[in-house]
Amino acid sequence: MSRVVRGALGLLAVLAICALAWTAAYFISGWLFVRFGAHPGELVRTVVTAMGGLWLIAIPAGTFGAIRQPREMAAWRSILAALDRIAQGDFRVRVDSPRADARMRVDSPRRGAQHPYTELVHTINTMAAGLEGMERLRQEFVANVSHEIQSPLTSIRGFARALREDDLSPEERASYLAIIETESERLARLSDNLLKLTTLDEASLQRHGYRLDRQLRRLILAAEPQWAAKGIELEADLAPADVVADEALTDHVWSNLLDNAVKFTPPGGRITVRLSADGAVEVADTGIGIAPDDQLRVFERFYKADRARASATGGSGLGLALVKRIVELHGCQVSVSSAPGAGSRFRVTLPCLPVGTAPE
Repeated sequence: MSRVVRGALGLLAVLAICALAWTAAYFISGWLFVRFGAHPGELVRTVVTAMGGLWLIAIPAGTFGAIRQPREMAAWRSILAALDRIAQGDFRVRVDSPRADARMRVDSPRRGAQHPYTELVHTINTMAAGLEGMERLRQEFVANVSHEIQSPLTSIRGFARALREDDLSPEERASYLAIIETESERLARLSDNLLKLTTLDEASLQRHGYRLDRQLRRLILAAEPQWAAKGIELEADLAPADVVADEALTDHVWSNLLDNAVKFTPPGGRITVRLSADGAVEVADTGIGIAPDDQLRVFERFYKADRARASATGGSGLGLALVKRIVELHGCQVSVSSAPGAGSRFRVTLPCLPVGTAPE
């Protein structure tokens, strides 16, 4: 039912009530005049009838208002109390609304949803639920950051104390210093990734045209010490492709995917990097693979599919989250297909142009 029709029906109802009240007042005043033998003029009869009609409308309306007012005030007080608790940081609060619920049951769903009180209660509860979810994510984020920072700090503190010993051999001292350096670099990477994740937005992209195949070849050669040290065979099949993107940020995408492939591929394994002319990049390995349930969450911040192995390799669980964020900022998607023990394949597609047409 449209708002105009409901308004017209409401106006008709008011007019009908007024007509009934004044009709009743007319007959009641006439009976009273006869009962007391009064013979007023027409003007007096009209005034008395009008006043009687107003009283017949005002008395029920006042009585109804007096009955409803405490319930109305209680409802508004509950809303104000909920808002006060939300302002103090208690996002678990919810506003109970029997009135709104009853209206939703009696009226059609659409009418109930349009009632201002119902909408207000729904908005407050939705806002509280959203803030509660954000607070939960914030607490998880702080806990994860604290955990990731605590591990390298513990190692640095422990080996720094060990270096105070005078009876350490040169080999032991060098080993402890190497561990401290490695853990310090791990902290630096964690800080750098956190900063990038919190500051990246579309406005920060510096797009320009460049050869994607050359970028991938450069990063593969830069990572050669890591994959060669494990005896990993790396195959690169790179078709010439021009792309318009932020080269500095996409460096992080390919570096993280290559780094993960090297970390989780056993010695003697194989890594394949393919680039097709349409801009599809695939990084596949013969590593430990990812369980189906974990594949749904590998791009979440701090999520580690295998925490024991990730800790052993120094992972923080931020690399793939950074990959997903950068790829999405370019209007693209990253996907993974994998199976435990059968390796993993990550696929990213960037919008490419015909070779030689990308603007510099």
